[in-house]
Amino acid sequence: MKFTLLFTISLFFCSLAFAQVSISGAVTDANGKPVAFASIYIKNTTKGTSANSDGQYILQLKPGVYDVQYKAVGYKQESRHIEVLATKVINVVLAIETYQLKDVTVSGGGEDPAYAIIRKTIKRRKAHLNEVNTYTCEVYIKGLQKLLAAPKKFMGFDIQKAARENGLDSNRRGIVYLSESESKYSFRKPDDVHEEMISSKVSGSNRAFSYNRASDIKVNFYENNQDWGGLSNRPVVSPVADNALFYYRYKYIGFSTENGETIDKIMVIPRRSYDACFQGYIYINEDDWRLYGLDLFITKKQNINFVDTLRVNEQFIPVDQKVWLPSSVKFEFTAGLFGFKIGGYFISVFKDYDLEPSFTKKEFKEVLRINQGSNKKDSIYWENERPIPLTEEEKTDYQKKAVLARKRESKPYLDSLDSVNNKFKPSALLLGGYRHSDRYNHEFYYLDPLLTSIKFNTVQGFALSYGASFRRRIDSVNRRFLEVDARAGYGFSDHIFTGSAGLNAPIGSFDLNIKGGSEITDLNGTDPISPFVNSLYSLFERENYQKLYQKQYLSASLHRRITGGWLATAGLEWADRKWLPNTSAYSFFDPGNHSYTSNNPLLPGQNVPLFPENQSFKFTFRTTYDFSDKYETFPNGRYYLPSPYPTVGFNYVKGISGVLGSDVDYDLVSVDVSKTNIPDGIFGNTSFYVGAGKFINSNSLFYTDYQQFAGNEVLFYKSGIDSFLLLNYYGFSTRTEYVEGHIEQNFSGFILNKVPLIRKLKLQEIVDINYLSTPELKNYAELGVGVQYLNFRLMYGTSFNSGSNIKSAVRLGISF
Repeated sequence: MKFTLLFTISLFFCSLAFAQVSISGAVTDANGKPVAFASIYIKNTTKGTSANSDGQYILQLKPGVYDVQYKAVGYKQESRHIEVLATKVINVVLAIETYQLKDVTVSGGGEDPAYAIIRKTIKRRKAHLNEVNTYTCEVYIKGLQKLLAAPKKFMGFDIQKAARENGLDSNRRGIVYLSESESKYSFRKPDDVHEEMISSKVSGSNRAFSYNRASDIKVNFYENNQDWGGLSNRPVVSPVADNALFYYRYKYIGFSTENGETIDKIMVIPRRSYDACFQGYIYINEDDWRLYGLDLFITKKQNINFVDTLRVNEQFIPVDQKVWLPSSVKFEFTAGLFGFKIGGYFISVFKDYDLEPSFTKKEFKEVLRINQGSNKKDSIYWENERPIPLTEEEKTDYQKKAVLARKRESKPYLDSLDSVNNKFKPSALLLGGYRHSDRYNHEFYYLDPLLTSIKFNTVQGFALSYGASFRRRIDSVNRRFLEVDARAGYGFSDHIFTGSAGLNAPIGSFDLNIKGGSEITDLNGTDPISPFVNSLYSLFERENYQKLYQKQYLSASLHRRITGGWLATAGLEWADRKWLPNTSAYSFFDPGNHSYTSNNPLLPGQNVPLFPENQSFKFTFRTTYDFSDKYETFPNGRYYLPSPYPTVGFNYVKGISGVLGSDVDYDLVSVDVSKTNIPDGIFGNTSFYVGAGKFINSNSLFYTDYQQFAGNEVLFYKSGIDSFLLLNYYGFSTRTEYVEGHIEQNFSGFILNKVPLIRKLKLQEIVDINYLSTPELKNYAELGVGVQYLNFRLMYGTSFNSGSNIKSAVRLGISF
């Protein structure tokens, strides 16, 4: 009996040690209205939660005695001393915070007291930015987006039907996206992060993974600029940035006292309505001049993209005596366009901080890991782990869309969807092509549009080049595909049939590409002018810029990632190359000052071959390295991230004589260094490309083996970091050596944003400088200035070289 009694007592205390109880309830204001997203934390710990949009909260605890703090921005903090042995309901009322004014002496200039506080905070900015070397924490994120209004139909699309199929109400309103995730987040100074998604839940899908990422929602206002992935053309300036006084005015609202600390409330106001700046309130702890909390917003008046208004609310907690870190961050947004109106939020709750974690050497190479089973957690798991209770609307959405998810993922539903979408429409084939899908088996067929397959050039006359492709996913885990494409063509003037086919397939860790057939293709391998643009100039202006030749070939290449940011591709190609003469002089119009030139770009007035028919067998090798090995791991494979460093490339091309009748014998070695979108803060971003090469052996080669450059001679051009604005397409290709350089500065509206009315267009100022030098063309340079709207550019360029030849022109392009 004594043993049984001791065992029972031990079992009781063990059950208390491992038991989980909870406190829950509602947080309201004095009028009984919910205080949405109030923070609830255990005093002197980093364990806590947040209320939902209805003020409801739940906090899982072990049995014990706790001091629980309830707070929200703009409200007076409340504390409760609670003994928790079983689940309890505790409702809390938060009073509106009253702020007192200090007895301050206003200087002769009448400066607001807020400025002295802000200057002290700015002075401490770097110290607070760098006070934490490492930490780990657990992060819960919930994202919700709702359709608030929508037309019944839009551009022929039945919105009413789509809304009904996606679980919205009869007025086309309701939740369109709801997801939750839990992650473990690791940080190491200065900017190394690792995030492991433990659990993920998406309403309406049993297979999808949440888009929620702690690194996306985590913000740090001690950074001078907040660059939030395209929200604004320019980074948004922090209210405590080093140069904040140039962008903001401040107004002192008053102070309050919390936990014996003085908290100042300060209103921040943009000095100029068009600058990328916040409005709202920041709360500063006078103890060490740090941010205590903030409630800021930015609107479309500040020329933001995607949304009309974005509000960010952040609260902090002390992790130790000298370190404060976020307890919660909430982004709330509204947007509207063409009768559609949406709204939503993302909220993250941070808890269980550890400032002295141990990391492995390779841990931060993997920036994100989403585990295979993280989206398979059941409802019981989420009931126990979810820190923010669901609202009734959210519960209903999960239940309703769980039924829809089972239906959508079934074979009969996917087949019925394909049956509707796979209906053949002649008008679609003419303008947009035809796509046939088998979603269940992951197979897709595509036929090119007929209209864009028709072209005109002086070599073929009117010609047809029609393509089709097939794509099938053969590796679901690593998301790898088998792809087959084919193209057939005919020239109605030269009467030449062409045809080619290609195969892309994964072979172990390699990607294999095989292509072969007959093509009529551009003499310049960079394809600087599109067939469509050349057709327009030929038919309407009687100017045939594109020069062509016939190529019958067979090629094969292997590509693989050697390790991290090191990539390599090697290939072999045999080709028979034949120069072709013009066979058509047709045009819609006959401008008196324009006439067609021959298909020999070096002798445009003479219809003589540029090169004799020849055969080529060549080996190509290219390798690049971007000095980064960071990646993200998803259940369907690993994805390497863009590097913050330049990419270095090395190329080698060997023309091999005598193999399969090959007439070529040359060796070309080249190197290049490039980087796009280097951030320059409020001054936009910079991109550059530098390349150089030399034929170390040029015993036998033909024009198509020369080093070619991405020139441009017409109004419309393809914009790229290694392209020229005014360079002749074919005249300056080289068989010896070259050096080229390009630099582009995108000022992202820094100048035009200050001009009334024009600022509403959100134009970005572009400055391009291009340089090329070869033995044939000494010190050729271009200066281009212009503007960009979305991906479209209007540029004015001027070129000159050591021969003092000056040329200027306007260009329209698309930025890639």
